[in-house]
Amino acid sequence: MSKLDALMARGTAFLGSRVAIMAGAMSWISERHLVSAMSNAGGFGVIAGGAMPPDILSAEIAATKAMTDRPFGVNLITMHPQLFDLIAVCAQHQVSHVVLAGGLPPAGAIDAIKAFGAKVICFAPALALAKKLVRSGVDALVIEGNEAGGHIGPVTTSVLAQEILPEMADQVPVFVAGGIGRGEMMASFLEQGAAGIQIGTRLVCATECIAHPNFKKAFLRASARDAIASVQIDPRLPVIPVRALKNAGTEEFTRKQVEVAAMLDRGEVDMAAAQLEIEQFWAGALRRAVIDGDVENGSVMAGQSVGMVKSEESVQQILDTLMAEAASALAARQAA
Repeated sequence: MSKLDALMARGTAFLGSRVAIMAGAMSWISERHLVSAMSNAGGFGVIAGGAMPPDILSAEIAATKAMTDRPFGVNLITMHPQLFDLIAVCAQHQVSHVVLAGGLPPAGAIDAIKAFGAKVICFAPALALAKKLVRSGVDALVIEGNEAGGHIGPVTTSVLAQEILPEMADQVPVFVAGGIGRGEMMASFLEQGAAGIQIGTRLVCATECIAHPNFKKAFLRASARDAIASVQIDPRLPVIPVRALKNAGTEEFTRKQVEVAAMLDRGEVDMAAAQLEIEQFWAGALRRAVIDGDVENGSVMAGQSVGMVKSEESVQQILDTLMAEAASALAARQAA
């Protein structure tokens, strides 16, 4: 067994994959084609079920199963009004791993998932939350830093890794995400105790990804500094910042926040409805860019590793490159 395989052994055993590389769940992007390609290439694909109603999720899981016999997961958003219906869909299809994102899971959610034998993976944006999640029965953690694309927390990947890995890596498998574009970085996190990594931005320009050619072109043209975090306009609005390529859509979100804040002032919506309004804005803006190709007015969510995405290539080529870079970095350290 190579040094790299040994470092990934815990992650691959947990995921049931050949390499301990998870695909980040990206709305409209992480569907049957990319998910099955990721799992078939030896990684671990994850369906982005966050914006899907139960019937659509059910069809997506069935279609993915028809395209791969390898394990894959389903990502669900904890604030989804139909969360327990979506969990029931996962149970019906005997999904092996469920990833919960978007805050602490509501009471009963973890138990409902474990009841049908699935593993529960949760995002931990801080050490205290990581401990709380493990106490509540979560089987593995993803720690995702500020460099990631889409919804982000305030702390960088390197700081989160230093805070959480020494404390938690011996208790549950911990996967590191956010800003990972090369295998050398993967090797470094594995040596620090991570069970594996999660990548998202790196996979957008995969040949199997259904994103519109305009969306992929925007990624190929962008540098790290083009992927900026959205600004919170009103402190009352529970707006989780989103990292995306700067465009007219970024300014549109600022206007949307002002509009929703005014609705709050007039008593037209409560805080929960205001948050849902914001989430629906993002789902629509992302669809405009990913599916329709309107990369000027839609949301082009991207992590800061976007500058390392140089060409369109297959998922297999992307994973092979990351693995070769990681193995080379480990070999150089051993030889030194």
